[in-house]
Amino acid sequence: MFLFLRITTVGVVAFALLWGGFASGASAPEELRTKIEEKAKELEAINSKVQSTQQNLEETKEQGKTLQGELKQINYDISRLGLNIKASEINIQKLSLELDGLQYDIADVHTSIGGKKEAIAQFLRELQQNDADNLLVVFLKNKSLADSIFTAQSLADLNQGLAVEIANLNVLYDELDTNIQLTGTKKQGIERESVNLKSRKGIVEDKRSERQTLLTQTKSREQTYQQQLAELEKKQEEIGRVIDELEHELRAAFDPSVLPLSRPGVLAKPVENGIMTQGYGATAFAQRAYKTKFHNGVDFGVPVGTPVFASADGTVMAVDNNDRGTSRWQKYQYGRYVLIKHDNNLSTLYAHLSRQVVARGATVKRGDLIGYSGNTGYSTGPHIHLTVYWAPSVQMKSVPPAAGLVPVGVTIDPNDYL
Repeated sequence: MFLFLRITTVGVVAFALLWGGFASGASAPEELRTKIEEKAKELEAINSKVQSTQQNLEETKEQGKTLQGELKQINYDISRLGLNIKASEINIQKLSLELDGLQYDIADVHTSIGGKKEAIAQFLRELQQNDADNLLVVFLKNKSLADSIFTAQSLADLNQGLAVEIANLNVLYDELDTNIQLTGTKKQGIERESVNLKSRKGIVEDKRSERQTLLTQTKSREQTYQQQLAELEKKQEEIGRVIDELEHELRAAFDPSVLPLSRPGVLAKPVENGIMTQGYGATAFAQRAYKTKFHNGVDFGVPVGTPVFASADGTVMAVDNNDRGTSRWQKYQYGRYVLIKHDNNLSTLYAHLSRQVVARGATVKRGDLIGYSGNTGYSTGPHIHLTVYWAPSVQMKSVPPAAGLVPVGVTIDPNDYL
């Protein structure tokens, strides 16, 4: 019976160690969990306000090309960006609190792992002490058959318990890995929101400057505003004509056989939850609004300051601005844009941005942040314009009065690859 009692005692000690490993962890304080819940509610309330402003945007669009309509659009952009900034601030605070909570969870798991390791060590020491005895020796040592069976069963239970606790230890290591990965994700989230916060604050300042310039140059007169718009449309028609001629010439050398097969998912949408508001080609809007009667890309209607992402891996070939000022009649062609060349003979253009956050020559991955949507360039409202080119055909041209360089090339329907 002595051997059985010793094994049983070790089992009790091991159980106590294992239980202690789980019970003594430094779990996140209730106060921290409460703060996280409060921040989540604040963020939900702000996001609800952001969504409710969408109706105001639709009403603003009804104003058409008028001075008051543009002023309302700018005021709406500033108001919505203010909510976005507040949301970023709250989200940074929430992510920071969640990061603190993960540190408690990681400490808890480390404590549990320590307890498991000690208990397993006890199991191993006990098994090692009895490893030399085979079943025959065990039976001969005991005074009765019942005691021998008890002892053998206890050893078997000990082995089984050891296997279970090793499996539990592996579960704890998996939990630790998960928490470490979550920590990295939260840190990335904080970095991303910090970039959003800084960029949107800059966009707000640009919008305020744009509003002041608009009022100063028009002296709040609708007639002056309309005269300036009429001049802009004439200049933009000439820019469009030159680009159309250049792209027509380049199309003569077009070899569609080198393009990737047409299928969804080759390119990702440049914005999350963006609704396509204009397609590619001779759309109804293009027939009315463009001298060329042709739209060389697709548009996604999104508010100013919406993050824009690379549609595929590639290299940034150009980061430029076709605008000559902040007034509407000083905005030409693509405004602020980013051009990316991909490895599959495609290039993508992201136009009408309010901010660019990548530099020429940078390597980007699919889904990387490259800028923020806006209303720069020749645009009737906030959106992101995506053009897909046959990469070998792309050239950078000076097309006055547009500032900077304008990309031209053989365009392809983005819907073939989105």
